Amino acid sequence: MMFVPDLGLERDGKQMDGLIVKKKWSDLILNGCKDLEIRGCNTKKRGVIAIIESGTGLIKGEVELYNSTPFSEKIQRLYGMHWLTEHQIKELSYRTPYAWWLEHPVRYDSPIPYEHPQGAVIWVKDVLGGK
Repeated sequence: MMFVPDLGLERDGKQMDGLIVKKKWSDLILNGCKDLEIRGCNTKKRGVIAIIESGTGLIKGEVELYNSTPFSEKIQRLYGMHWLTEHQIKELSYRTPYAWWLEHPVRYDSPIPYEHPQGAVIWVKDVLGGK
């Protein structure tokens, strides 16, 4: 079992992958304001994931990823869930954007440093977990 500092959470030996997110979006996610992360690909990953703030070398918190669906016109109208303006949506460079559905955010009292592997752009595998 692994003890996660400041949270009192114990991991049952399962590895946790980390999603790399820019500061603006990671703050909104961890504050419980942003429930949809828009990405250029689908993901089959489900469960609790770490939120890594891009460029900092720090894990800022965690959130549960529970679904991934194409970013439809209906979902585009849910501004309060994804926080993208109409202009930002039009500027998306993704051929087929997906909405990754998030819930139960937890911001860590003290961010946890991690070693960023070369080439990691979207995910950092096994960033937290028991060994």
